[in-house]
Amino acid sequence: MAGRVATVPKPLSLSFDPITRADEHWRQRWGAAPSMAAITSIMRAQQILLAEVDAVVKPYGLTFARYEALVLLTFSQAGELPMSKIGERLMVHPTSVTNTIDRLKNAGLVAKRPNPDDGRGTLASITPRGREICEAATRELMAMDFGMGAYDEDQCREIFAMLRPLRVAAGDFAD
Repeated sequence: MAGRVATVPKPLSLSFDPITRADEHWRQRWGAAPSMAAITSIMRAQQILLAEVDAVVKPYGLTFARYEALVLLTFSQAGELPMSKIGERLMVHPTSVTNTIDRLKNAGLVAKRPNPDDGRGTLASITPRGREICEAATRELMAMDFGMGAYDEDQCREIFAMLRPLRVAAGDFAD
């Protein structure tokens, strides 16, 4: 798998930008709404990026959500975190965390054990195989710039900066 960069089949290209066309129709019917074109572009970009990233991590038995959980565990000092912390850091519902960690556990990439500091809690820890898979997938994702190869470093920083206020407004973190 190393050195292979996944490619995602591309649909037939249209002769026009459908989001620009929708924006024109929107303006004619309801008035200008640049936010409609922006959100539609963001949602389409999310579809494109997720498909490209999933094509890379799928051969490792991962989804992007599972990959994120492995990365988070590698970032932790002890290689383990309480399930509640994983949900908090990944900003997902506890049920999603349980599903993600259980699938990683079934694949032998994560282990679970009772949290000695919280009688009701569970710790998830990355296994040596989980570290190997995480490292290999990360090499491939970095080789394809996480699907963001159409942008240079400054543009990626600009995209991050432009989306940050939205994340602050949603309460993801205090600015």
